[in-house]
Amino acid sequence: MSAVDLLNLVIAALLLAGVYAAMSVGMTIVYGVMKIVNLAHAGFLMLGAYFVYELYARFSIDPLVGVVLAFPVFFFIGLAVHWILIRRIPSSDQPTLTSLLLLFGLWLVLQNLGYLIWGNADRAILTPRTLYVLQIGPISFPAVRLIVFGAAVASIGGLELVLHKTWFGGAVRALMQNSDAGRIVGVNVEKTARIAFGVGIAFAGAAGGLLAMLYSFSPDFGGSFLLRAFVIIVLGGLESFAGVAIGALILALAETFSILVLPASYQPAIAFSLLVLALVVLPEGVAGLWNKRHRLA
Repeated sequence: MSAVDLLNLVIAALLLAGVYAAMSVGMTIVYGVMKIVNLAHAGFLMLGAYFVYELYARFSIDPLVGVVLAFPVFFFIGLAVHWILIRRIPSSDQPTLTSLLLLFGLWLVLQNLGYLIWGNADRAILTPRTLYVLQIGPISFPAVRLIVFGAAVASIGGLELVLHKTWFGGAVRALMQNSDAGRIVGVNVEKTARIAFGVGIAFAGAAGGLLAMLYSFSPDFGGSFLLRAFVIIVLGGLESFAGVAIGALILALAETFSILVLPASYQPAIAFSLLVLALVVLPEGVAGLWNKRHRLA
């Protein structure tokens, strides 16, 4: 492999990592505040893809604008789901069987709703920039991947700003670090959890729209990306936003370079192998390893 080919693969992995991070951060928010593994994340990724597709196909709204519109729409959907279902789950410091079954059932309901409305045919979002490639010397930059990467980074940057500059961000960080201490200092746990769930679903819907600009999709679209998101948050540490970026980069590099030796169909196996490795070797993720070394130092 030439140096140019290697550099192109590294760039492809970096662009993919940004999208993977945006896709996974919603699960991290929900788990960090509520200690719930949101298995319905896959269903909202799928709905986000169809939301952006319908806006483009029916109203000629640019997919990037559709992604921006997905944030408030799915935020309110998340608030509604929390009010109807999630708030009835018994509070606990660990994921419960009740929450896992409820959210898995919600995923199946959303998936079958997708089959009912859109059928099982694959859809794709094709725009004039889909096949456009920006060439800078020997390096190739697919335009759509650059744009999606920029949108993903901007959304994560906005989340970081919210987490460090608003009362909601302070409440979220307090509950993620120590939920009991957060209650003691006056954090409204129910309100924070409701908003956090809404934000998590908003990121899932927007990320689904971003992914739809890169891949074809159907109602079972979210399943493979749910596995990837789970791998990323386990690699990074279940409650670490910085760890999400690291986990996304590790997975993106592994998947991108695996095409040199394995067919693309083996990528889910790579993600699952990384998950097993992380659970056995790094149960607290990269963030946990960093914290441990920092304490020892």
